Amino acid sequence: MTMHADARPALRTLLARTAAAHWRNPQEMLAWYPRASVIRKRLVVFDIKGNDYRLAVRIDFDNAIVRVLKIGTHAEYDKWSLQEE
Repeated sequence: MTMHADARPALRTLLARTAAAHWRNPQEMLAWYPRASVIRKRLVVFDIKGNDYRLAVRIDFDNAIVRVLKIGTHAEYDKWSLQEE
């Protein structure tokens, strides 16, 4: 897929660091990524590639699972409806 291809290197770095992390709560995650936005307890939005893109994830801190919900530009992010499951 070529959509948002310029974000791939930054995404790979973030996903590799996330896979190696053992965050137990949002505060520990924010120590690694202080510019991330915790929308709700488990819903987190990261700024990617110098703030060109947004990555929305749901983090299950108890089970160390990060589920990617959406990635897009800031304009696309403004249209997202991110609901807690």
